[in-house]
Amino acid sequence: MRRREFIAGLGGAAAWPLAVRAQQRAMPVVGWLSTRNSETDAHVLPAFRRGLNGQGYVEGRNVTIEYRWSDTQDDRLPALAADLVRRQVAVIAAVGNAGSVVEAVQAITATIPIVSAAVQQSGIVFNRPGSYVTGVYALFGELGGKRLELLHGLLPRAATIAVLTPLGASREVTDVQEAARVLGLEIQFLIAGTDRELDAALASLAQMRPDALMVATGALLFTRANKIVAAAQQLAIPAMYFRREFALAGGLVTYGTNTDENFGVMGEYTGRILKGEKPGDLPIQQPARFEFVINLKTAMALGIKVSPTLLALADEVIE
Repeated sequence: MRRREFIAGLGGAAAWPLAVRAQQRAMPVVGWLSTRNSETDAHVLPAFRRGLNGQGYVEGRNVTIEYRWSDTQDDRLPALAADLVRRQVAVIAAVGNAGSVVEAVQAITATIPIVSAAVQQSGIVFNRPGSYVTGVYALFGELGGKRLELLHGLLPRAATIAVLTPLGASREVTDVQEAARVLGLEIQFLIAGTDRELDAALASLAQMRPDALMVATGALLFTRANKIVAAAQQLAIPAMYFRREFALAGGLVTYGTNTDENFGVMGEYTGRILKGEKPGDLPIQQPARFEFVINLKTAMALGIKVSPTLLALADEVIE
């Protein structure tokens, strides 16, 4: 071999590992696919990012996050999921109505790992070798009776409770009906699965004038939190909600899982998968913490005296 050819060969051999190393240094991409909107998810993204940071991933430094929101329009999910798949994301974070997100993604591909802070048992295979879905189990419907019990403790004389719900039949509806029977309360359900139904339900609320309102879990109801809270305030109806963000918006009282903890786990799992762990090896976690939040300022405006017992039970009191 002539000297020039030998040197050229060495140059090619040296360039090959450099190209591989450059490819390895390319930032992984996480897809954030949410049935909510950017304004609503702004409350949970810090916890998700902290979970990622704990695994050594910092957005913009060594990981990229592509955000997609359907704003409660589930018919948009297939196109949004397809776009993320085309971008070859390494993991998809399923947010909001996680079951709909998972179904939209798995209709296109069954090989991209999915992590959710609200895993729902809807016929999808979770938490076993080969599974591509993991995260934190969503305890939503199971808390309906507890919310009604706390509302009754706050307003023991309230006899008629309106329940704003996205579905006429669900685990939460059944749970609320059973709790109402035990407590001797009259329940009136108002269906609000779409914006049009929500407007009609709020109009009915103005005519009904129930003693209290309970807002059941749902992506639409969460993204319209300010609107619902404003309506309850205008009608001077005390209300129980399912997320802390409602209380921050002026809602009277909320009870639900700890959002920061759930999304922190979601971020941690996403980082662990980026490092090479398989989603099927990461157990779906049960929420460990629950939040009971009372907005004392709203209580005072409604003329409600919160008992010392309930104040002592509260994880947070907004004054």
